[in-house]
Amino acid sequence: MNSQLKRGTLEMCVLAIVRRGDCYGYELVNRISACMQITEGTIYPLLKRLKEQDYINSYIVESQEGPPRKYYTITPSGNSAQQEQEREWRIFVEGIRSILEEVSQA
Repeated sequence: MNSQLKRGTLEMCVLAIVRRGDCYGYELVNRISACMQITEGTIYPLLKRLKEQDYINSYIVESQEGPPRKYYTITPSGNSAQQEQEREWRIFVEGIRSILEEVSQA
C-alpha cells in the first residue's frame, strides 16, 4: 500500500480500534497488520502523539505471560476526533468512488 495513503489512515484506524476496546501496542500492530503492513516502530510514535493530543490514555496491566503491558484507552476528545475522521473518510471515499466510476464509464 502506498505509504502516504497508509500514513493518512493509520491514526483513524488506531482510534477506531481503541474505541471498540482497550488494547496494548503489539495487539494494535497485529490487528492493523491484517489490513496493511505496519511495524511497531510506526505505531509507538503515533500512540505517543495521540496521548499528547489527549486522544488516548494509558495504564499498565501486569501479565502472567511476561512483562507488564501498557494498554491504551480512548478519551472523550479521542472519541470525538475518531468520529469526525471517520465522517471525513466516508465523504472522501465516496468522492473517489464517484470519480473512479465516472472514469470507468468513459
